[in-house]
Amino acid sequence: MRLLLVEDEKELGMLTAASLTQGGFNADVVGTVDEAESAVRVARYDAVILDLGLPDGDGLTFLKGLRVRGEAMPVLIVTARDAVEDRVAGLESGADDYILKPFAVLELMARVRALLRRPRELLSAQLASGNVTLDTERHQADVAGKPLTLPRREVLLLSVLMRNENRVVTRAMLEDELYGFDQNLESNALEVAVHRLRRHLESAGATVRIHTVRGLGYLLEGAAA
Repeated sequence: MRLLLVEDEKELGMLTAASLTQGGFNADVVGTVDEAESAVRVARYDAVILDLGLPDGDGLTFLKGLRVRGEAMPVLIVTARDAVEDRVAGLESGADDYILKPFAVLELMARVRALLRRPRELLSAQLASGNVTLDTERHQADVAGKPLTLPRREVLLLSVLMRNENRVVTRAMLEDELYGFDQNLESNALEVAVHRLRRHLESAGATVRIHTVRGLGYLLEGAAA
């Protein structure tokens, strides 16, 4: 899952992003309204974590703009503004949830996961294809009921492919989901990740196959368990 974290306190933003990464998310961090606007124009996000007091404007302005343009991704406001009127203003501007600073990162992640479960059934935490199952909240894959230990990036890759079972997922979409703006991406990074995931699945006796669709991307073919 790819998140946009809009937070102008640089250290807090980096620490929060690191915790989100450990929790299985891929988070891009920006510190201004202008940077947030640029980010949503060039990338697709599953959810936005939004601070309100930003150097170049109010986060609510950014939020209202999203909703006016028809952007439906969940937005979780994170702010020190604790007045009832502030919470009401945020929710009426299009926010889906509200958490006050200081916050516990575990609660933040739990709220994000709850928001991601709301809009689309495709965001279910439990995925299954052939004899492979994946719990995206626990980041645990199983093959024929036996645990399969995978690195975080391979779990993310498997999640995207399973959500799009029997459909081609483009290279651009996979790179967008797996790697953030601030990561130096080697030209063959995606191929290496796919190769390793294939090897792990095959070694575990998985009945699914990951096919390379030349010039387009990859397709996970489901098969009977």
